[in-house]
Amino acid sequence: MILKDYYLVFISLLILIVGVLIGVAFLTLLERKI
Repeated sequence: MILKDYYLVFISLLILIVGVLIGVAFLTLLERKI
């Protein structure tokens, strides 16, 4: 049970980090276009 909780937390953190990276890349692309 504890291992499953750690797995869910790890996946949620991974998704959060990927989302932040995509957001930063998107903002940099928008700034370059402007």
